[in-house]
Amino acid sequence: MKLIKKVLMLLLLLFVIAQFFGPDKNEGELNLINTFMAETNPPENVKIILKEACIDCHSDFTRYPWYNNITPVNYWLAGHVNNGKKHFNMSNWEGNSVKRKDHKFEELIEMVEAKEMPLESYTWTHTEAKLTETQIKAVIDWAKLVRLKYSVEPKPE
Repeated sequence: MKLIKKVLMLLLLLFVIAQFFGPDKNEGELNLINTFMAETNPPENVKIILKEACIDCHSDFTRYPWYNNITPVNYWLAGHVNNGKKHFNMSNWEGNSVKRKDHKFEELIEMVEAKEMPLESYTWTHTEAKLTETQIKAVIDWAKLVRLKYSVEPKPE
């Protein structure tokens, strides 16, 4: 019994010490998505969806919930954000080729159609991010229009 108590005390001590460490926060400027918004011109209903369901993980600006202050939860959230930005980052839209932008929208359509985005683990605590069929259709329709725009833009040789 003494051994179990010592192990539990050690684990508690490690947990407390871990609270003083955490990953860097994704606290860039929200206005960095302005280029993306201007270029893709989402309608107002899609802008709201992007704000509620996408920007936290797919831009350089994240609104963190209170539980992000708890280690190891903060590392788990940082992993989600870093992975999301790796695949689709609205903050660094400028400078991408038309081909790359078109491909990102192709992936966006696939993920939203398959209901793989937003992640279920995100919608557990962000119920406003859970997309209805109408919202899914609005995002997909907008994304297809953006892809159409990119398909007629001249591409560098």
